[in-house]
Amino acid sequence: MSHNNNPIDIVITWVDGSDPTLAAKRNKFLAKEGRTPSDPGAIPTRFASNNEIRYCLLSIFKFAPFVRRVFIVTDGQDPDILEEVSKYFPSRLNDIRIVDHTEIFRGYEEFLPTFNSTSIESMLWQIEGLSENFVYFNDDVILIRDVEPTEWFVNGSPVLRGKWLFPPYKKKLVHSLKIAINRYLLNHKQYQPRLSFYTRQWHAAKLLGFTWRYFFHCHDPHPMNRESLANFFETHNQTLANNLEFRFRNYKQYISIALANHLQILEGNKNFAKQSLGYFHPYYSKARIKRKIERCNSDPKIKSICTQSIDMLSEDVRALIFGWLNEILNLETQPKRKPKVGEVNELFTK
Repeated sequence: MSHNNNPIDIVITWVDGSDPTLAAKRNKFLAKEGRTPSDPGAIPTRFASNNEIRYCLLSIFKFAPFVRRVFIVTDGQDPDILEEVSKYFPSRLNDIRIVDHTEIFRGYEEFLPTFNSTSIESMLWQIEGLSENFVYFNDDVILIRDVEPTEWFVNGSPVLRGKWLFPPYKKKLVHSLKIAINRYLLNHKQYQPRLSFYTRQWHAAKLLGFTWRYFFHCHDPHPMNRESLANFFETHNQTLANNLEFRFRNYKQYISIALANHLQILEGNKNFAKQSLGYFHPYYSKARIKRKIERCNSDPKIKSICTQSIDMLSEDVRALIFGWLNEILNLETQPKRKPKVGEVNELFTK
């Protein structure tokens, strides 16, 4: 564990969409906005939990033991991971803290409740006690090999993993046409185009003055600098508020990870690196998933995986992935118990 002058913390965002209380609250605001769970920013898989956080958290303690603390950001929920941490990494129990949305949205409480991961990511820099340099994980991002601190930060600056791309003008044009057809010809006033990972990253780059290219990131762990984000948002309050006003993900938003990366580039950061992940798409066949696993096993450059929307995979394919992860992490079979929603352990909140 790192106790030096440059500690590295981890932030994980997590939600259990099956929690009846949270689901009722979400449905209330969907109805208020005249929207349905089939809308791009509100589909159920956005909120599903298959206990991926178990693998995410335990993989961090196994493969990145230098990490100081782990902050799990939730909306009044408890991932119920304490027992597992106690079993496999008992010395790390005091290094976990649950962070509620009310903490990170202080000063911006009018935007709560939110069911929008893009908005939540915009506020991570307000976590109390967060290290200057931290790494952001979605709960479906899992380490599969040892990671060194220099793979995330070099000379105190984040390592930027991704590649340069030209602006996604074609996607923007298609979105504009679909909006025009659906809203004005078909009278679907609430229509929203499918969310694009590319265009929302471009929105961030364009916001900072990038004109003919942008730095595209994928689903890796994301090293970030807290002060850089804090300085920007504290002097661009309206820009932040514009991103927070959507309770559900919206195509107009910018991705704050991309904003953080481009801020680093403007500050002169040249710590560029290639992507180093295995991506498990929910529409991959079982055979393709097996090939992905084989490649992850054989390629030492792959340090993490993203099991996006694993709830959409068949039970046998989920079992295949979780069984493989159990072997990598030396874990017993995944517990079948459900998270105890609302029962936040006192240890987490110290």
